[in-house]
Amino acid sequence: MTYLNTSDIPRPFLNEKQVADLICQSVRTIQKWRMTGHGPAFHKFGQSVRYHQTDVLAWVEARRQEHNPQ
Repeated sequence: MTYLNTSDIPRPFLNEKQVADLICQSVRTIQKWRMTGHGPAFHKFGQSVRYHQTDVLAWVEARRQEHNPQ
């Protein structure tokens, strides 16, 4: 019987702390954004809130602003 080594499985979901660290914000800010609808898309698994990596990265990219000198 072969056992799956779960450490080799990519972890596409991030918790609030991981998202906060990724975008240099506090966990409280991430929570406020979620409550007001301003943060990245999220998933609820019971009481757990998780963010898919691709959703977070797309949300960050959508807020990218180019410097436009006049």
